[in-house]
Amino acid sequence: MMGGMTRSTDPVAPGLAALAAMFADETRATFLLTLLDGRAWTAGELARHAHVAPSTASEHLGKLVAGGLLTEDRQGRHRYVRLADPHVAQLVEDLAAQVAPDTTRRPRTLREAGTGSAMARARTCYDHLAGRLGITLTDALTHRGLLRQDTGFALTDAGLRWFDEAGIDLNRTGRRPLTRGCLDWTERRPHLAGTAGAALCRHALDAHWCVRIGSERAVKVTPDGERAFAELLGIDAAALH
Repeated sequence: MMGGMTRSTDPVAPGLAALAAMFADETRATFLLTLLDGRAWTAGELARHAHVAPSTASEHLGKLVAGGLLTEDRQGRHRYVRLADPHVAQLVEDLAAQVAPDTTRRPRTLREAGTGSAMARARTCYDHLAGRLGITLTDALTHRGLLRQDTGFALTDAGLRWFDEAGIDLNRTGRRPLTRGCLDWTERRPHLAGTAGAALCRHALDAHWCVRIGSERAVKVTPDGERAFAELLGIDAAALH
């Protein structure tokens, strides 16, 4: 102890404290949650979304980029930022899931209430589906013996065949786990993530089973999606809305 201050003997402690500081600001937290849609946003778009001045947004984005949570690309005079990688997305979603429901700010307008309801119903969580839709799909895969959750998330042999027969490509060449559970911050239960979750989400959007709505991460199931999910997973249309 020197000068009334203590110094940690754990070499990880300073880095952990610095990482935690990145989340310890509401504007930066808003940016990180917004970027969970998996898309690249300009600094101006994020500033308007968070209701802050462009100069304020630029300062916060600089800290997030320097801290390794965001990556940036410049095209002409535009600066685009996105989450650095799926691991950052998982960290953001996992932290959001720890927020107690009774500490969440209540919607101030009908528009905010509608947006919150749409996000809880169906949304993207970086590159996979979340909300009640994500849970419904995960449960259907599990109940049909395509996904196991008893010893962690794992596709069964039947599940691997299901993805192949559905025309959903599973890129298994990377280091990312094929499946993992991601704790859903609205449902408080895990939904399917990992390579399989990302492939299912990508296929659902490409095939127009789901479409994005508004400027948030919310999505909705289309009539084509209702038919596909009923045929492939036996899900009743009412459970998708």
